[in-house]
Formats: sequence, C-alpha cells, structure tokens
Amino acid sequence: MLALLRVLALFGLMLVLGTAQAQKLRLVADSWPPFTDASMPGGGLATMIVATALHRAGFDSEFEQVPWARALLGIEEGRYDVLINAWRNESRTHIGQFSAGYLSNRIRLLKRKGDPLRFKSLSDLYPYPVAVVRDYAYSPAFDADERLQKIPVRNFSVAVRMLAAGRVGLTLEDEYVARYFMQRESRSVREAVEFVDKPLGENTLHILVSLKSPQHQQIVTAFNQAILEMKADGTYERLLKHHGL
Repeated sequence: MLALLRVLALFGLMLVLGTAQAQKLRLVADSWPPFTDASMPGGGLATMIVATALHRAGFDSEFEQVPWARALLGIEEGRYDVLINAWRNESRTHIGQFSAGYLSNRIRLLKRKGDPLRFKSLSDLYPYPVAVVRDYAYSPAFDADERLQKIPVRNFSVAVRMLAAGRVGLTLEDEYVARYFMQRESRSVREAVEFVDKPLGENTLHILVSLKSPQHQQIVTAFNQAILEMKADGTYERLLKHHGL
C-alpha cells in the first residue's frame, strides 16, 4: 500500500511539473538590437522588459531568436506564443492579440549624404527607391501607399549598405536601432549616409500573442497590468537606464 502511495505521489508530481513546463511561454523575436538580440544581456531591452513583466504575471518563458518572417509565421501557426517586438498593424490582428504599447520607437529615414531631399510628406519620397525590411510595418500611411518604390530586403544592415552603394535612395528604421547598427558598419558606409531631419513617425512597441494560444486574452491582460506595476515601482525605469536609454 505504501509503495502504491509513493507511486501515486510521484505520478502527481510529474503531472504538476509537466503542466508547469507546458505553461512556459515561447517568446520569439528577430535580431533587432538594442531591443532584441540573443547575444545581448537578457536578450536585449525589450526581451528583458517582456520576460520580467510576464514573470510578474505568473508566466515563465523561454526566448528563441529567428528571422522576422519566420517569427510572424510561427505566431500565426501557434509554434510561438508571444512575439516580443511588434508594431501594430491591421493584418497582424488576424494572427495575434496586441498588448498595450510598452516602448516607443521613433522612425527615421536615411538618405545618401548630400542628397537635397526635404521630407514634408510621403509624396516627397515617390522618386526614391526605398529599402524596407521584408514584412516590417513602419506606419499605416507608409505601409499602405502603393506609389512608394519599396525594395524588400532581409534586414537593416543590407538596406543601409545598399543605400551607401547608391542602389537605393532611402531606407528607414527606428533611430536607436539604426544608430546601433551604424556603429558596426564600415567607415565608408557610415560616412556615406545621414538621417533625414523630419522623422517619418513614432510607433509604440507591443507584444503580439498568438490567437492559437488558449490563454491569449489572459496573457495580454496580465502583461499590461505588470507593465503598469513596473512603471510604478521603478523597475521599468531601471531597465531603461541599464541599457542607456
């Protein structure tokens, strides 16, 4: 009888552990430093904020870094639970549920140094081929404007090198991300390009929780509440300062 009770207790423990492991959320993002990157402490600023908030909300998590298009597809198919670094657009609401914004990104255009472009409206960009990262959302107006000559590329590093080489006329990215990558480019690339004075716009950064996750509503609600608590107790500000932002 005692042996049977031990077996049942062990079986119960295995069920508990198995359930806890099954509830571990699968976080995903592409390499987008300083916000998300597996080689950075904590996976980057956004990864640290998201993982901390989810932990407070009672969700353990694990992070995987994959190319952007694969991350989106994984959210759509339910292979991942949470996309860490999503800008809001309508098409993504069909595959996931957005949280409230938890960071802000200022989107800047870059041009070849000395180009006389003066950016006041999107129509000023029509003469220029613009390198854009495939499947990124920049702003609703920019994304929807079919008169823009958009040249899809794999990432910002490819885009800025094409710009420096004169293969495109413009590219764009979050300002902090652009500056991070520019520091790692060759001097010839850095000296060949410059920011356009007027920002294209400002985006809020959200998590996107897969609709295939049965807890998607609960995850979003708990995450939003945890972010508010982190801002109230100073945790959020400490994470920003830790990353120099």
